[in-house]
Amino acid sequence: MQMVRVNSSAIVAIAYDEQTTRMRIQFQQGHSYDFCRVPPNVHAAFMRANSKGTYYNEHIKDRYQC
Repeated sequence: MQMVRVNSSAIVAIAYDEQTTRMRIQFQQGHSYDFCRVPPNVHAAFMRANSKGTYYNEHIKDRYQC
Protein backbone atom coordinates (compact mmCIF):
# COMPACT_ATOMS: atom_id res chain seq x y z
CA MET A 1 0.00 0.00 0.00
CA GLN A 2 1.27 3.44 -0.86
CA MET A 3 0.74 6.11 1.75
CA VAL A 4 -0.88 9.30 0.48
CA ARG A 5 -0.11 12.44 2.47
CA VAL A 6 -3.15 14.42 3.59
CA ASN A 7 -3.70 17.90 4.93
CA SER A 8 -4.74 17.30 8.54
CA SER A 9 -3.69 18.35 12.02
CA ALA A 10 -4.25 14.77 13.27
CA ILE A 11 -3.35 12.52 10.33
CA VAL A 12 -0.19 12.46 8.21
CA ALA A 13 -1.09 9.91 5.53
CA ILE A 14 -3.64 7.29 4.47
CA ALA A 15 -3.20 4.13 2.40
CA TYR A 16 -5.91 1.86 1.02
CA ASP A 17 -5.80 -1.49 -0.77
CA GLU A 18 -8.97 -2.01 -2.78
CA GLN A 19 -8.37 -5.74 -3.22
CA THR A 20 -8.07 -6.51 0.50
CA THR A 21 -10.13 -3.48 1.69
CA ARG A 22 -7.40 -2.76 4.24
CA MET A 23 -6.67 0.83 5.19
CA ARG A 24 -3.63 2.15 7.07
CA ILE A 25 -3.67 5.52 8.80
CA GLN A 26 -0.51 7.25 9.99
CA PHE A 27 -1.14 9.78 12.73
CA GLN A 28 0.80 12.96 13.53
CA GLN A 29 1.91 11.40 16.83
CA GLY A 30 3.94 8.91 14.80
CA HIS A 31 1.97 5.68 15.07
CA SER A 32 0.08 3.85 12.32
CA TYR A 33 -2.97 1.63 12.56
CA ASP A 34 -4.49 -0.82 10.10
CA PHE A 35 -8.23 -1.19 9.58
CA CYS A 36 -9.78 -4.20 7.82
CA ARG A 37 -12.87 -4.64 5.67
CA VAL A 38 -13.19 -0.89 5.07
CA PRO A 39 -15.75 -0.34 2.31
CA PRO A 40 -14.43 1.63 -0.68
CA ASN A 41 -17.08 4.33 -0.16
CA VAL A 42 -15.86 4.91 3.42
CA HIS A 43 -12.29 5.34 2.22
CA ALA A 44 -13.40 7.67 -0.59
CA ALA A 45 -15.45 9.83 1.79
CA PHE A 46 -12.52 9.91 4.24
CA MET A 47 -10.21 11.19 1.51
CA ARG A 48 -12.77 13.88 0.54
CA ALA A 49 -13.53 14.97 4.10
CA ASN A 50 -12.63 18.55 4.99
CA SER A 51 -11.68 17.38 8.48
CA LYS A 52 -9.93 14.02 8.42
CA GLY A 53 -9.83 13.88 12.23
CA THR A 54 -13.57 14.43 12.56
CA TYR A 55 -14.35 11.87 9.86
CA TYR A 56 -12.04 9.36 11.52
CA ASN A 57 -13.70 9.85 14.91
CA GLU A 58 -17.25 9.65 13.53
CA HIS A 59 -16.91 6.86 10.94
CA ILE A 60 -13.74 4.82 11.46
CA LYS A 61 -12.51 4.84 15.06
CA ASP A 62 -13.40 1.67 16.98
CA ARG A 63 -14.69 0.04 13.75
CA TYR A 64 -13.05 -2.16 11.12
CA GLN A 65 -10.67 -3.92 13.52
CA CYS A 66 -8.32 -6.43 11.93
